[in-house]
Amino acid sequence: MNEKTPMKRALELAREAQGAGEVPVGAVIVDGATGAILAEARNRMEETRDPTAHAELLAIRTACAKAGASRLDNSDLYVTLEPCAMCAAAISFARVRRLYFGAYDPKGGGVEHGARFFTQPTCHHRPEVVGGIEEGESGEILKAFFRERR
Repeated sequence: MNEKTPMKRALELAREAQGAGEVPVGAVIVDGATGAILAEARNRMEETRDPTAHAELLAIRTACAKAGASRLDNSDLYVTLEPCAMCAAAISFARVRRLYFGAYDPKGGGVEHGARFFTQPTCHHRPEVVGGIEEGESGEILKAFFRERR
């Protein structure tokens, strides 16, 4: 069985973002019970000229629209980079069940670094968090992107 994992699909989306000149981040939301993909997205900030067009936010918006609800209680989010504080807040507000991310982000991360959004007393929902999934590949895509920019 050679079924692609959600994180492998997120990595493909990150490469698509890189090819489009975007910071290479991809996100996939799956149904927690069935594993079926509910939504997927890549960064589109440059394309849309929208600073909120992060992969996570775009995937959450799509999944909520498909579900006809503002909450994704039984869903899991896979993203190639530790979410920023803005995305962590959206993950919390959407009630995502589990967050899996690839590379850690000491400069801009909002989960294990920086704001540590889910540990704040004002955070109403804390998803289960697993970092470091496909960390090497996720990190290499990002490093290559920024090397090309220098």
